[in-house]
Amino acid sequence: MACTTLLVGKNASYDGSTMIARTDDGHFDVKKTIVVDKKTQGLKYKSKISHLEIDLPENPLSYTASPSVDNKNGIWAATGINELNVGMTATETITSNPRVLGADPLVYYEKANKKGEKDKIGGIGEEDIVVLVLPYIKSAREGVIRLGSLLEKYGTYESNGIAFNDKDEVWWLESIGGHHWIARKVDDNEYVIMPNQFGLDKFDFEDAYGKQENNMCSKDLLDFVKKNHLDLNLGSDFNPRLAFGSDADSDHIYNTPRAWYMARYFNRNSINFDGPNAKYTPISNNIPWSFVPDRKITVEDVKYILSSYYQDTDYNPYLKYDTLKRGIYRPIGINRTGVTSICQIRGYLPQEIQAIEWITYGSNAFNTCMPIYTNVNKLPKYISNVTLDCDTSNLYWQSRLIGALADAHFGPCSIFIERYQNKTMTNAHQILNKYDDLFIKSKDKSILVKANEELAQMLNKESIKTLNDVLYQASNKMKNGYNRSDN
Repeated sequence: MACTTLLVGKNASYDGSTMIARTDDGHFDVKKTIVVDKKTQGLKYKSKISHLEIDLPENPLSYTASPSVDNKNGIWAATGINELNVGMTATETITSNPRVLGADPLVYYEKANKKGEKDKIGGIGEEDIVVLVLPYIKSAREGVIRLGSLLEKYGTYESNGIAFNDKDEVWWLESIGGHHWIARKVDDNEYVIMPNQFGLDKFDFEDAYGKQENNMCSKDLLDFVKKNHLDLNLGSDFNPRLAFGSDADSDHIYNTPRAWYMARYFNRNSINFDGPNAKYTPISNNIPWSFVPDRKITVEDVKYILSSYYQDTDYNPYLKYDTLKRGIYRPIGINRTGVTSICQIRGYLPQEIQAIEWITYGSNAFNTCMPIYTNVNKLPKYISNVTLDCDTSNLYWQSRLIGALADAHFGPCSIFIERYQNKTMTNAHQILNKYDDLFIKSKDKSILVKANEELAQMLNKESIKTLNDVLYQASNKMKNGYNRSDN
């Protein structure tokens, strides 16, 4: 899945919360957001893609998820937060290289060619990972440990990056070949950018095989590196990106420009990203995995950067004039996004209201966020009852329609999108502040369902208004338009 991920440590965020966010960029996948009740979860799981059957632990947790409405290829739960306020997003498709994949091949499903032979069962993948991990973990660190053990036991048929967060920590895990993996804790003062490439650029094996304070990995990873001559570093420090990642020409069109633009946004005052003396450019392979930002990062910052299309640069595809660079790089806010989630864990509040998941559907350049309290037993039909057919009664299809109309008529529609995003985010914060205070006073968890319904009603009202506005502008620009005064 071609996606973009942003991770924020608690001291790098505006309120001391941890945040993990990812755009789930499939191919216009129709998505909904639900609560998976722990009472409905069985003790066996079977993957549709790899035909793998796995026994599940008893006593699962309830959790939110954003599965595909059409489940013919599996659940694809994408992202969520469980009832113990542990967030997860899976997966960011990442790159590898032939040396790694030759030493530890990916584990694909293969149907038997001859009668009497058995099918070769595949490993786990993006279809499965949230369902197999999120209901069974009590912390971000436990998420790394459980997923790592699954990768070692069953393998995987793709290269992926997965993020976990709780109120104190953010962890990032990357798979290596079919059965190996590596993980690092995000520094509290830093943010992380991940644009479909192997990301980690530093790793401490001593810590990983010792206290595991900030580093973890598969049990034999160091031996695997040595045996297969994967370490390409000339110095003493080990760079996982050089060992396990890629260095392809296509990275400079598809991946590194996104990393450049994200870092440019958060560190524009401290690092030079433009001109002949730029430290990093859109084709730099050495853009760090993590940075200390110039200032603290807000939810609005996360939404903005995951919506971006190279504004204020010559690469902006919506420029009215040709710069010879217009539209040459893959945007972050791409057209085919199914769902984007920001899992925010606010450790300074009572446990019942610590977790907020900010949900968007469709192209982020034109949509807005709906925050939800996740510690509930159901979510509004506005986001949970989505059909495969276009239906303007839910946020998914409203967002898709607004995006398609506004993109085709960017100039006249952009003001309506800006107003829509500002108003809904303002109203969302007001409603969250209201219900945070109400819960602290009442300790009544049932009001969180009411809060989510109020958020849904507000979003529905503003989304319909914006849809009306952009439809009117698009209608005025139809090619068969004509007035009598046009004679």
